[in-house]
Amino acid sequence: MNDKIYYAAIVVIGNEILSGKTQDLNVNFLAKELNSIGIRLREVSIVPDVEEMIIETVRNFSKKYDYVFTTGGIGPTHDDITASCIAKVFGRELVRDARALECLKRQYAPDQLNEARLKMGDLPAGATLIDNPVSLAPGFKVENVFVLAGVPKIAQSMFWTLKNQLKGGVPLENIYIHTYLTEGNFAEELAQIQNQFIEVEIGSYPFVYHGKLGTTLALRSVDKNLLIKCEQEIKQMLQLKGGEIVNIDMREAL
Repeated sequence: MNDKIYYAAIVVIGNEILSGKTQDLNVNFLAKELNSIGIRLREVSIVPDVEEMIIETVRNFSKKYDYVFTTGGIGPTHDDITASCIAKVFGRELVRDARALECLKRQYAPDQLNEARLKMGDLPAGATLIDNPVSLAPGFKVENVFVLAGVPKIAQSMFWTLKNQLKGGVPLENIYIHTYLTEGNFAEELAQIQNQFIEVEIGSYPFVYHGKLGTTLALRSVDKNLLIKCEQEIKQMLQLKGGEIVNIDMREAL
Protein backbone atom coordinates (compact mmCIF):
# COMPACT_ATOMS: atom_id res chain seq x y z
CA MET A 1 0.00 0.00 0.00
CA ASN A 2 1.09 3.59 -0.57
CA ASP A 3 -0.25 7.10 -0.07
CA LYS A 4 -1.07 7.72 -3.73
CA ILE A 5 -4.78 7.85 -4.52
CA TYR A 6 -5.71 5.72 -7.53
CA TYR A 7 -8.84 6.43 -9.55
CA ALA A 8 -10.82 4.32 -11.99
CA ALA A 9 -13.70 4.69 -14.41
CA ILE A 10 -16.04 2.18 -16.01
CA VAL A 11 -17.52 2.23 -19.51
CA VAL A 12 -20.61 0.01 -19.75
CA ILE A 13 -21.16 -0.78 -23.42
CA GLY A 14 -24.41 -2.04 -24.89
CA ASN A 15 -27.75 -0.99 -26.33
CA GLU A 16 -29.42 -3.60 -24.12
CA ILE A 17 -28.44 -1.66 -20.98
CA LEU A 18 -29.75 1.66 -22.28
CA SER A 19 -33.01 0.12 -23.50
CA GLY A 20 -33.72 -1.39 -20.09
CA LYS A 21 -33.74 -4.93 -21.48
CA THR A 22 -30.72 -5.91 -19.37
CA GLN A 23 -29.89 -4.70 -15.88
CA ASP A 24 -26.24 -3.89 -15.27
CA LEU A 25 -24.69 -5.72 -12.31
CA ASN A 26 -21.04 -5.15 -13.11
CA VAL A 27 -20.67 -1.59 -11.80
CA ASN A 28 -21.69 -2.55 -8.27
CA PHE A 29 -19.31 -5.52 -8.27
CA LEU A 30 -16.36 -3.57 -9.65
CA ALA A 31 -16.92 -0.61 -7.33
CA LYS A 32 -16.73 -2.84 -4.26
CA GLU A 33 -13.76 -4.85 -5.48
CA LEU A 34 -11.77 -1.81 -6.55
CA ASN A 35 -12.40 -0.04 -3.26
CA SER A 36 -11.16 -3.11 -1.38
CA ILE A 37 -7.72 -2.64 -2.94
CA GLY A 38 -7.57 1.14 -2.64
CA ILE A 39 -8.81 2.15 -6.10
CA ARG A 40 -11.65 4.67 -6.08
CA LEU A 41 -14.30 4.49 -8.75
CA ARG A 42 -14.74 8.06 -9.94
CA GLU A 43 -16.97 7.91 -13.00
CA VAL A 44 -19.26 5.54 -14.92
CA SER A 45 -20.55 6.02 -18.45
CA ILE A 46 -23.11 3.84 -20.22
CA VAL A 47 -22.78 4.06 -23.99
CA PRO A 48 -24.56 2.35 -26.89
CA ASP A 49 -22.94 0.14 -29.50
CA VAL A 50 -21.84 3.21 -31.45
CA GLU A 51 -18.20 3.35 -32.49
CA GLU A 52 -17.67 7.09 -32.15
CA MET A 53 -19.14 7.21 -28.65
CA ILE A 54 -17.16 4.22 -27.40
CA ILE A 55 -13.89 5.62 -28.78
CA GLU A 56 -14.47 9.11 -27.39
CA THR A 57 -15.49 7.89 -23.93
CA VAL A 58 -12.65 5.39 -23.53
CA ARG A 59 -10.08 7.87 -24.83
CA ASN A 60 -11.21 10.58 -22.40
CA PHE A 61 -11.33 8.22 -19.43
CA SER A 62 -7.94 6.73 -20.28
CA LYS A 63 -6.38 10.19 -20.06
CA LYS A 64 -8.18 11.16 -16.83
CA TYR A 65 -7.88 8.03 -14.70
CA ASP A 66 -5.34 5.43 -13.63
CA TYR A 67 -7.56 2.54 -14.67
CA VAL A 68 -10.45 2.14 -17.10
CA PHE A 69 -12.66 -0.95 -17.22
CA THR A 70 -15.07 -1.65 -20.05
CA THR A 71 -17.82 -4.25 -19.96
CA GLY A 72 -19.66 -5.67 -22.94
CA GLY A 73 -19.22 -5.83 -26.68
CA ILE A 74 -16.63 -8.60 -27.05
CA GLY A 75 -18.89 -11.40 -28.29
CA PRO A 76 -19.30 -12.89 -31.80
CA THR A 77 -22.12 -10.75 -33.24
CA HIS A 78 -22.10 -7.71 -35.53
CA ASP A 79 -22.76 -5.28 -32.67
CA ASP A 80 -19.77 -6.51 -30.64
CA ILE A 81 -17.35 -3.76 -31.63
CA THR A 82 -15.42 -3.04 -28.44
CA ALA A 83 -12.14 -4.62 -29.60
CA SER A 84 -12.01 -2.62 -32.83
CA CYS A 85 -12.87 0.57 -30.93
CA ILE A 86 -10.08 0.05 -28.39
CA ALA A 87 -7.65 -0.57 -31.25
CA LYS A 88 -8.61 2.80 -32.72
CA VAL A 89 -8.32 4.57 -29.36
CA PHE A 90 -4.64 3.60 -29.18
CA GLY A 91 -3.86 3.66 -32.90
CA ARG A 92 -3.23 -0.07 -33.14
CA GLU A 93 -4.12 -2.63 -35.77
CA LEU A 94 -6.84 -5.16 -35.07
CA VAL A 95 -5.21 -8.56 -35.51
CA ARG A 96 -6.29 -12.17 -35.11
CA ASP A 97 -4.41 -13.05 -31.95
CA ALA A 98 -2.85 -16.54 -31.92
CA ARG A 99 -3.11 -16.81 -28.13
CA ALA A 100 -6.80 -15.90 -28.18
CA LEU A 101 -7.41 -18.45 -30.93
CA GLU A 102 -5.89 -21.17 -28.77
CA CYS A 103 -8.36 -20.26 -26.03
CA LEU A 104 -11.25 -20.48 -28.49
CA LYS A 105 -10.06 -23.84 -29.81
CA ARG A 106 -10.22 -25.23 -26.28
CA GLN A 107 -13.84 -24.10 -26.01
CA TYR A 108 -15.22 -25.03 -29.45
CA ALA A 109 -14.94 -28.12 -31.61
CA PRO A 110 -13.41 -27.47 -35.07
CA ASP A 111 -16.81 -27.62 -36.79
CA GLN A 112 -18.20 -25.07 -34.30
CA LEU A 113 -15.39 -22.55 -34.65
CA ASN A 114 -17.01 -20.49 -37.38
CA GLU A 115 -16.01 -17.01 -38.53
CA ALA A 116 -18.31 -15.33 -36.02
CA ARG A 117 -16.60 -17.09 -33.11
CA LEU A 118 -13.17 -16.55 -34.61
CA LYS A 119 -13.98 -12.82 -34.46
CA MET A 120 -13.62 -13.05 -30.67
CA GLY A 121 -9.91 -13.63 -31.31
CA ASP A 122 -9.49 -10.28 -33.07
CA LEU A 123 -7.67 -8.00 -30.62
CA PRO A 124 -5.62 -4.80 -30.75
CA ALA A 125 -2.02 -5.62 -31.66
CA GLY A 126 0.12 -6.12 -28.56
CA ALA A 127 -2.83 -6.53 -26.20
CA THR A 128 -2.36 -8.49 -22.98
CA LEU A 129 -4.90 -11.29 -22.55
CA ILE A 130 -7.24 -11.45 -19.57
CA ASP A 131 -8.14 -15.03 -18.72
CA ASN A 132 -11.76 -16.13 -18.87
CA PRO A 133 -12.24 -19.18 -16.62
CA VAL A 134 -15.95 -19.47 -17.50
CA SER A 135 -16.21 -19.52 -21.30
CA LEU A 136 -12.49 -19.23 -22.22
CA ALA A 137 -12.90 -16.43 -24.81
CA PRO A 138 -10.46 -13.91 -23.31
CA GLY A 139 -10.75 -10.28 -22.41
CA PHE A 140 -7.74 -8.06 -22.91
CA LYS A 141 -5.76 -5.07 -21.67
CA VAL A 142 -4.25 -2.21 -23.65
CA GLU A 143 -2.25 0.30 -21.62
CA ASN A 144 -4.56 1.28 -18.72
CA VAL A 145 -7.78 -0.06 -20.27
CA PHE A 146 -9.12 -3.46 -19.18
CA VAL A 147 -11.76 -4.97 -21.46
CA LEU A 148 -14.16 -7.40 -19.78
CA ALA A 149 -17.22 -9.33 -20.90
CA GLY A 150 -20.71 -7.97 -20.27
CA VAL A 151 -22.17 -11.14 -18.73
CA PRO A 152 -21.73 -10.60 -14.97
CA LYS A 153 -20.52 -14.11 -14.14
CA ILE A 154 -17.88 -13.92 -16.86
CA ALA A 155 -16.88 -10.32 -16.09
CA GLN A 156 -16.41 -11.20 -12.43
CA SER A 157 -14.31 -14.26 -13.21
CA MET A 158 -12.12 -12.16 -15.50
CA PHE A 159 -11.65 -9.54 -12.80
CA TRP A 160 -10.60 -12.15 -10.25
CA THR A 161 -7.79 -13.25 -12.57
CA LEU A 162 -6.36 -9.72 -12.85
CA LYS A 163 -7.12 -8.25 -9.43
CA ASN A 164 -3.68 -9.05 -8.03
CA GLN A 165 -2.07 -7.18 -10.92
CA LEU A 166 -3.71 -3.88 -9.95
CA LYS A 167 -1.79 -1.41 -7.85
CA GLY A 168 -3.89 0.41 -5.29
CA GLY A 169 -3.52 2.77 -2.38
CA VAL A 170 -5.10 2.78 1.07
CA PRO A 171 -8.64 1.34 0.95
CA LEU A 172 -11.51 3.50 2.12
CA GLU A 173 -13.12 2.40 5.38
CA ASN A 174 -16.93 2.52 5.55
CA ILE A 175 -19.37 3.04 8.42
CA TYR A 176 -23.16 3.09 8.00
CA ILE A 177 -25.59 4.70 10.43
CA HIS A 178 -29.34 4.05 10.12
CA THR A 179 -32.05 6.15 11.72
CA TYR A 180 -35.79 6.63 11.29
CA LEU A 181 -35.29 10.40 11.24
CA THR A 182 -35.73 11.82 7.75
CA GLU A 183 -33.09 14.04 6.16
CA GLY A 184 -34.89 17.34 6.60
CA ASN A 185 -34.73 16.98 10.37
CA PHE A 186 -30.94 17.20 10.55
CA ALA A 187 -29.63 18.51 7.20
CA GLU A 188 -28.16 21.71 8.66
CA GLU A 189 -26.41 19.92 11.53
CA LEU A 190 -25.07 17.28 9.15
CA ALA A 191 -23.57 20.00 6.92
CA GLN A 192 -21.79 21.44 9.96
CA ILE A 193 -20.34 18.03 10.82
CA GLN A 194 -19.19 17.58 7.23
CA ASN A 195 -17.37 20.92 7.43
CA GLN A 196 -15.77 19.75 10.66
CA PHE A 197 -14.62 16.43 9.17
CA ILE A 198 -13.36 17.44 5.73
CA GLU A 199 -11.47 14.17 5.20
CA VAL A 200 -14.59 12.06 5.74
CA GLU A 201 -17.10 11.65 2.92
CA ILE A 202 -20.62 11.78 4.36
CA GLY A 203 -23.50 10.64 2.18
CA SER A 204 -27.18 10.77 3.14
CA TYR A 205 -29.62 8.29 1.58
CA PRO A 206 -33.36 7.98 2.32
CA PHE A 207 -34.88 4.52 2.69
CA VAL A 208 -38.20 2.80 3.32
CA TYR A 209 -37.92 -0.22 5.58
CA HIS A 210 -40.98 -2.26 6.50
CA GLY A 211 -43.14 0.75 5.70
CA LYS A 212 -41.12 3.25 7.74
CA LEU A 213 -39.18 6.19 6.31
CA GLY A 214 -35.62 6.71 7.43
CA THR A 215 -32.11 7.72 6.44
CA THR A 216 -28.84 5.88 6.03
CA LEU A 217 -25.71 7.94 6.57
CA ALA A 218 -22.66 6.51 4.81
CA LEU A 219 -19.25 7.58 6.12
CA ARG A 220 -16.07 6.91 4.15
CA SER A 221 -12.44 7.74 4.88
CA VAL A 222 -8.95 6.27 4.74
CA ASP A 223 -8.46 7.41 8.35
CA LYS A 224 -10.26 4.91 10.58
CA ASN A 225 -9.78 6.92 13.78
CA LEU A 226 -11.22 10.03 12.17
CA LEU A 227 -14.09 7.96 10.83
CA ILE A 228 -14.96 6.72 14.32
CA LYS A 229 -14.87 10.26 15.74
CA CYS A 230 -17.18 11.43 12.97
CA GLU A 231 -19.52 8.51 13.63
CA GLN A 232 -19.72 9.44 17.31
CA GLU A 233 -20.46 13.07 16.45
CA ILE A 234 -23.27 12.11 14.08
CA LYS A 235 -24.84 9.65 16.50
CA GLN A 236 -24.80 12.25 19.26
CA MET A 237 -26.44 14.78 16.94
CA LEU A 238 -29.15 12.32 15.88
CA GLN A 239 -29.92 11.39 19.47
CA LEU A 240 -30.25 15.06 20.42
CA LYS A 241 -32.75 15.33 17.57
CA GLY A 242 -34.71 12.44 19.03
CA GLY A 243 -33.57 9.98 16.41
CA GLU A 244 -33.06 6.35 17.30
CA ILE A 245 -30.06 4.53 15.81
CA VAL A 246 -31.41 1.29 14.34
CA ASN A 247 -30.13 -1.84 12.66
CA ILE A 248 -31.74 -2.69 9.33
CA ASP A 249 -31.11 -5.16 6.53
CA MET A 250 -30.39 -2.89 3.57
CA ARG A 251 -31.22 -5.73 1.18
CA GLU A 252 -34.84 -5.33 2.28
CA ALA A 253 -34.87 -1.53 2.20
CA LEU A 254 -36.27 0.46 -0.71
